[in-house]
Amino acid sequence: MYFYVLVGLTEDLLILIMAYDRYVAICDPLHYHYVLSIKNCLLLASCTWLSGSLNSLVFTIPASHMSFCHSRIIHQFFCDAKAVINISCAGSIEFYIVIYLELLVYGFFPVVFSLISYVKIIGVILQIKSKDGRKKAFSTCSSHLTIIIMYYMTGVSVYMMPPSGHSNVLEPVLTALYAVITPMINPLIYSLRNKDVKRALLKKIGVKQNIEH
Repeated sequence: MYFYVLVGLTEDLLILIMAYDRYVAICDPLHYHYVLSIKNCLLLASCTWLSGSLNSLVFTIPASHMSFCHSRIIHQFFCDAKAVINISCAGSIEFYIVIYLELLVYGFFPVVFSLISYVKIIGVILQIKSKDGRKKAFSTCSSHLTIIIMYYMTGVSVYMMPPSGHSNVLEPVLTALYAVITPMINPLIYSLRNKDVKRALLKKIGVKQNIEH
């Protein structure tokens, strides 16, 4: 649970930082190399991992004090918060408080700030008079925006899905999509911006297309 929470929370923060990166690149390009210098990027990366590590301790310590009197079998392929709560019978109050704080700090705020960034980004892009300029600006944000939609939509489907008779089947499937499939296709989505990757992919599927350098 510690490592699952660590990578999950760290990805939330990285997605937020990437949204800020796109915001600075499009809305304030002249100050991009100053705002996101190598020193600042290393500082952001270090703070992200440190925050995720410390926060995972806050998350797992209350979980270690919970009692499981009904069953010790978790209907999931790893120990996530929802699976543990479903089989707990005592000591879950502190755990619920931590979960609500986590959803607020690492769920609600990153989503809101990312959306605000993209609202401003879209506003700036729409003011670009050149059609090619607008297309190029949108292309720099499309991959990250796709990741945001996939990551948060699958996460919401897992943790906000109401209980039903098919929960034991749906939850593992949706969780696999959220925790395994989405991270696996992230590199593919980002690499599709690379012209060489596009050319190789089109060649594999038998499509001939000229890609400008």
